[in-house]
Amino acid sequence: MEAEVIAMCLSMFNGGPGSCGTVTSGGTESILMACLAYRSIWFDKGILYPEILAPISVHAAFNKAAYYFKMKLVHVPIDPETSQVNVKAMKKLINKKTCMLVGSAPAFPHGIIDPIADIAALGRRYGIPVHVDCCLGGFLVPFMNKAGFNIPSCDFSVDGVTSISADTHKYGFAPKGSSVILYSDKKWRARQYYVNPDWQGGIYASPGLAGSRAGAIVAACWATMIYFGESGYIASTKKIVSTTRYIAEQLGKINGIFVYGKPKVSVVAIGSHDFNIYRLSSALNKKGWNLNVLQFPASFHLCVTMRQTSKGVADEFVQDVRNLTAEIMKDPKKKADGAAAIYGMAQSIPDRSMVSEIAEAFLDSCFSTASTTATNGTTTSHR
Repeated sequence: MEAEVIAMCLSMFNGGPGSCGTVTSGGTESILMACLAYRSIWFDKGILYPEILAPISVHAAFNKAAYYFKMKLVHVPIDPETSQVNVKAMKKLINKKTCMLVGSAPAFPHGIIDPIADIAALGRRYGIPVHVDCCLGGFLVPFMNKAGFNIPSCDFSVDGVTSISADTHKYGFAPKGSSVILYSDKKWRARQYYVNPDWQGGIYASPGLAGSRAGAIVAACWATMIYFGESGYIASTKKIVSTTRYIAEQLGKINGIFVYGKPKVSVVAIGSHDFNIYRLSSALNKKGWNLNVLQFPASFHLCVTMRQTSKGVADEFVQDVRNLTAEIMKDPKKKADGAAAIYGMAQSIPDRSMVSEIAEAFLDSCFSTASTTATNGTTTSHR
């Protein structure tokens, strides 16, 4: 089933005869595997701390990969107007330590597709692997042209693209915990494998980070893809992208806010030059909208799914934004309170280690065993 999931995904992304891949537990693991593969190759070249060149808007999983694998993530600035990565700036940052170039299709914060062909051209010129993070758009971008939306190629048909990460558990509608990492050639995939031929327990070999893996998730992913098929994904892509572009167009007409770049896929990010944008996101949350708060710069986004394609939902969202923005604009300089104040404060703290400590404390609280109730009703206490 895993092999067939990979085969279907390679077909979506125009893989060639030597293309391959593996199933992973999610987008983060898919990204980690690509980074590990390229890091291993540069290790063999004597580079102890290989560098990842990626847009500032790239997913945090690349930071995580750098942290885990002793790499250096070098962030490339994005164009303030288009929100796409600045390819000229990326070129200037390339050096002998650069083990991979990265582009997003689209990027999580603003939903913008980076110029993948230009990044791939750099990869060809300097002999550097190019990874396309298509985790968010993995089951939209491959079907957009067939759904009537012309976008530049972001797949293996672009000479120079060597790997692609795509999440089956997002717009592929498979259960959480499934994703794929795809490679243009088996030589790249081989470097993510771990094999220990000398263990007393036998020969140990695993394709990714996990040892034991859930077969049920793989089976459900396979069944979901078979059920939807190409026609099903083209239909969902048409609905989601159409709704996204409609929302972006309507929001662009509202005084007091603006839309980042020109959203082409499923994410619309909103900012404001007139008031604390977190006031608007907080007000929308109170109305029941599920939004993602962003920072640097302050903003938030709506990720459009099939639920927002239902009749009247997009218009309701636009109308709520219009009404709430008009209310905020009556006193744009008013001090934010509640969640809006917290988001604004967190972004303004210059010592980011303080924010990290707070986040770590939150994670500690999630796993605290100081006072827990067992399933049999007994209470245990551990200090």
